[in-house]
Amino acid sequence: MIRKIVQIDEERCNGCGDCVPACAEGAITIVDGKAVLAADNLCDGLGACLGECPQDAIRIIEREADEFDEAAVEKHLRHTDKPATHHTPPAPAHPGGGCPGSRSMVFDTPRTAVEQPAEGKIASRLRQWPVQLHLVPTTAPYFQDADLLIAADCAPFAYADFHREFLEGKALVIGCPKLDDNRFYTEKLTELFRVSSIRSITVMRMEVPCCGGIVMAAQQALAASGKDIPFTVVTVGIQGGIR
Repeated sequence: MIRKIVQIDEERCNGCGDCVPACAEGAITIVDGKAVLAADNLCDGLGACLGECPQDAIRIIEREADEFDEAAVEKHLRHTDKPATHHTPPAPAHPGGGCPGSRSMVFDTPRTAVEQPAEGKIASRLRQWPVQLHLVPTTAPYFQDADLLIAADCAPFAYADFHREFLEGKALVIGCPKLDDNRFYTEKLTELFRVSSIRSITVMRMEVPCCGGIVMAAQQALAASGKDIPFTVVTVGIQGGIR
């Protein structure tokens, strides 16, 4: 099948290994002092490793490749022993392996949060409907002269003050690069940037590696649109803080 997949430029790569821990699927390894793709079916093509290469040796291309296989990823991670290096901290133990964004975790709710008295209902800051990137029309009037917030759909649940601190006064689109087609996101956002007078773009992602796909889609779309729009990335931790 033809799909998006990582390509590593051997001439540019200096073997630093910064891309290795950035790949949650363990698809990249160092062989003879160079980063290589261990197997096509381990690479999801989302490009979480792109921003980690100081040599700009990694890019996403489209070519004939085996389909991404999550079962193969889990098996690979269970049987791969990655020694820590000076630039690679030891990975925390997570039962079951697989993508960090899919691992089950339970957090203790701080007592201060439980004991805070309610001070009345919080008004919604949502200004439009729909919000899902698949559903919004790119020519909708609420995108004209708008500050646009592109949010990974887990972010509003993780960040408690999402409405007041980030949504107020903005047009909103949401999506999940792990579950949806990131190529569609890029194409839809390109059209949105091209036909609308967007004043600023804020991308709100989760800290898990697979969520980097929504940032990559927005960056590629902005470049393809030919527009020069202020661009900000906000990263939300899985326990609710801003990274």
